[in-house]
Amino acid sequence: MAVVTTRQLLDAGVHFGHQTRRWNPKMKRFIFTERSGIYIIDLQKSLSYIDKAYDFVRETVAHGGSVLFVGTKKQAQETIAEQATRVGQPYVNQRWLGGLLTNFQTVSKRLARMKELEELDFENTAASGFTKKEMLIKHRELTKLHKSLGGIRNLTRTPSAVWVVDMNKEHLAIDEAKKLGIPVISILDTNCDPDDSQYPIPGNDDAIRSVALLTKIIADAAAEGLQQRHSGDTEAEPMAEWERELLEAEKPAEEAAAEQTEKPADETEKPAEESVKPAQDAPEATEEAAAPAATEEAEAPAETAETK
Repeated sequence: MAVVTTRQLLDAGVHFGHQTRRWNPKMKRFIFTERSGIYIIDLQKSLSYIDKAYDFVRETVAHGGSVLFVGTKKQAQETIAEQATRVGQPYVNQRWLGGLLTNFQTVSKRLARMKELEELDFENTAASGFTKKEMLIKHRELTKLHKSLGGIRNLTRTPSAVWVVDMNKEHLAIDEAKKLGIPVISILDTNCDPDDSQYPIPGNDDAIRSVALLTKIIADAAAEGLQQRHSGDTEAEPMAEWERELLEAEKPAEEAAAEQTEKPADETEKPAEESVKPAQDAPEATEEAAAPAATEEAEAPAETAETK
């Protein structure tokens, strides 16, 4: 079954590009025609690229990855928050914070601060141990953190991929993703650079219905990936290169520690083995002692018979 039909794309206005004077020459291969000074996007190519992006997102989420939904323009804010929340993925629909990906350690500290403030009871100032003024300042700080970081509150590591609605507006997010080698999935309008996205979807990134439809498709792919993950049909997400290097560096230290703990155990086992050996040899000594006694008894009757 097709992810989406051409009729659905037409109804949502996905085929409308920008004015002919506002275009990127690299987009020429994605343009079908020009009408009334506006470029018309080739929806057959859009369908093909939608399938590729859908498969990539599904497999990424199925293997334990996450997709960061990014769309800070007014046409995208509501849809980004709604669809990302529906499938349990992080999102940014307000201002992009510089360093959100490249300086994630600092962002994690701000997330910890936000969760710390959430534990305060702002209704009961007396029990909090702070003055009313201090509580008011903390409440304002929490509101600000919710606005900027609320969508990524459960993000514990950099995402596996980024979904971007407007590539030109979200150029900071794309630049950070490129530095870290994070794949970018995006709506590719006629004024965008296709080289900045690994999984572009040629389409209209300005119309609300177009943004809503394409974002819903990506969210549906994430939902299908989650179903596969919970059904146990997939393996864990492959480790990043830096994670593998870190584990390989730790292996020699772990092996050395294991050898040190094994040595005393071997030494303590040796005396035990030696103590067992005499016990095993004891029956042999008893048998040897019993053997001469038996021969002496056998010889004694013979001597008695001779004397008689």
